[in-house]
Amino acid sequence: MARLLIVEDEAHLATGIRFNLELEGYEVALVADGAQALELLVAGPRGAFDLILLDVMLPGMDGFELTRRLRDAGDYTPILMLTAKGLPEDMVEGLEAGADDYLPKPFDLTVLLARVKGLLRRRDWARSPSDGSGRVRIGAVEVDFASFEVHAPGRTSRLTLLEAMLLKLLVQSAGRVVSKAEILEKVWNVSPDTQTRAVDNFILRLRRYIEVDAAHPRHLQTVRGAGYRLVLEP
Repeated sequence: MARLLIVEDEAHLATGIRFNLELEGYEVALVADGAQALELLVAGPRGAFDLILLDVMLPGMDGFELTRRLRDAGDYTPILMLTAKGLPEDMVEGLEAGADDYLPKPFDLTVLLARVKGLLRRRDWARSPSDGSGRVRIGAVEVDFASFEVHAPGRTSRLTLLEAMLLKLLVQSAGRVVSKAEILEKVWNVSPDTQTRAVDNFILRLRRYIEVDAAHPRHLQTVRGAGYRLVLEP
């Protein structure tokens, strides 16, 4: 049974969402503001929730800020943003802040339920074995997709869901050039012609995890004008 957290200040909407999610068999908790959610998630046990449904327009601390703070604190619980701010630039801001999906209001209940199921499936796909063991070596680094951890000499880093999904896509396509359009469609689940620097930013983050010298990458290479290629053993 997946455990979900709703962060929504509109009581009638939050109650309705919780009721329908519970009908689907999920265990659901509810808080009404960002500060309360931050305290619950940071102070509570890690991994207490499988998914966060997060409104953007919250009193005190908005959803963008809450997402950034959670990621900075090492909380990588998948986040589905729910918001009346439905412009493309708002969606991009949410994804770049660290959200994993973005659903503009008003939304149809069936769409919400599909997004929830989709995010949980994406989490399970990212954790599933890529090489029969769930662990992949990239040079001197070992990636454990089951725990989203990257083990490098002298340090261990933890991936967000989107970082893990992007890295797994690159691992499965090792040696092949993967375009930004393919990444946007398969990882972010957005239109391949979306204008955003999110892919470039995530590539830079992955290089910090897997490269000895991120400024001179040997494994995660840029192919100018085409995309990116992962070389497991350069």
